[in-house]
Amino acid sequence: MFSSRAERLTGNAPDVDAIVILNGQDPFLDSTFWYLTEQNSGTFEGGIAIVRDGRLDVIVSSLEAECAKEGRGEIHEYRDREDRNNILKGLLDGCGSIGFNVHSAPYSSVEYVRKLTETKVVDATKSINDTVSVKDEKEIEAIRRACMISSKVAEEIPGMLKADITEKDVAAMMDNRMRELGGEGNAFETIAAFGRNASMPHHSPTEEKLKKGDVALFDFGTKFNRYCSDMTRTVFFGEPKDVLKRAYMTVKEAQEVGFQCYRDGAPAAEADVEARKVIDAGEFKGRMIHTFGHGIGMDVHEAISIYCKSEQILKSGNVVSAEPGIYLPGVGGIRIEDTCLVKAGGAERLTSFDRELTIV
Repeated sequence: MFSSRAERLTGNAPDVDAIVILNGQDPFLDSTFWYLTEQNSGTFEGGIAIVRDGRLDVIVSSLEAECAKEGRGEIHEYRDREDRNNILKGLLDGCGSIGFNVHSAPYSSVEYVRKLTETKVVDATKSINDTVSVKDEKEIEAIRRACMISSKVAEEIPGMLKADITEKDVAAMMDNRMRELGGEGNAFETIAAFGRNASMPHHSPTEEKLKKGDVALFDFGTKFNRYCSDMTRTVFFGEPKDVLKRAYMTVKEAQEVGFQCYRDGAPAAEADVEARKVIDAGEFKGRMIHTFGHGIGMDVHEAISIYCKSEQILKSGNVVSAEPGIYLPGVGGIRIEDTCLVKAGGAERLTSFDRELTIV
């Protein structure tokens, strides 16, 4: 049993001598840095985390040194670039290969380490993903808190809706409420989509006004201690078209069928396959145009793909979304999404609020 996150990462990366996590400047900030250091504050642009033989060393500037000492790892403070170079070379001395999170590390940063140390560069992305995707109790508690906040906001959505309110207005109200309830910023830009706009899964809120008979779709999440929640609820403002009612009930059934596939040891593809069968069995065949789900953690999209072609196997401690949808261009769309914790015998929904068909 590994006792630290650095030790877990070392165990998942037997073919490299060290793993280096490079924090560049925004947007090249790697959540793995905060995962390892367990920092809840600070920017750490230019910070470096090194995992070697289960040990965590953290290189930071004087600007961040005091804050860094509140987290995990041995802190190495540098004053200038030459000082940082010497510390980095010393910590990596004797390494034959160094692993990087190549999907987040800028090429220039990887080249900087390679030239400085004259060491072989290795893609350690899979080892990093395998490590961060299995959440420990501290992480699960943070995600629970984030999910409690977004679930409370979901309960309040019907009370926010009135004729002629705009998508932007409701999105702003939701964002404010998540902050008031203890959220530490959005997990992503809140989606509020009325009427035909709901047929676009990643619609950005506009000045579109809510009208009687509209479908109203909301996809949103907050952060707590850097961890994300992600949920979608779809309601109706007045009596909707019958086709949208049928679509809603189909999506609700598909979500439940897929959710029941979540368990330790299950193929990640299974939930998508089974949910898609429900949607494709009738008039809405081919109208689910995205995967059933994805991993969730410090990043709202982590590298677990709940898709029919996925070759991954779910593990206890994985946190994933369950979000089937039906999209009808020119008419509207339906999506129901929950954040779910994979367990040995099944899964737990961490987000809540009635999933029954709701007419406001």
